[in-house]
Amino acid sequence: MNKKKIILGSGIFVAVIIAMILIWTNFGAKPVEGSKQVTIKVVNEADESKVYELMTDAEYLQQVMEEAKEDGLTYVCENGMVLTVNGENAIWEEDHAYWSILVNGEYGQYGIAEQPVKDGDVFEIVYTEAQ
Repeated sequence: MNKKKIILGSGIFVAVIIAMILIWTNFGAKPVEGSKQVTIKVVNEADESKVYELMTDAEYLQQVMEEAKEDGLTYVCENGMVLTVNGENAIWEEDHAYWSILVNGEYGQYGIAEQPVKDGDVFEIVYTEAQ
């Protein structure tokens, strides 16, 4: 008798979980265009900055940067490394410089293709020379 109760209880539990997943999938919040406000600030070698404010559904920084091209941002990325931003090169082998990626004031832990984007994020892409 106890085995039947355990089997019946387990079946009901699984059915409830499946029902909850189906309800959430069909009626849960869906992303809408412009659901995240994101800022990209580019700081060049002369310490001049250009700011791009975007509303986006992008999941990663590189997708946001692609969208910012409509506002004039240009960049060249090779093997996950940003080499050129707005026409200015920062190539380690040539000038011992690179483009730092800061996320909300902290050094980013990922390349632009893997850097997640959340609502309110401020990304700084800063020309940086080795000391």
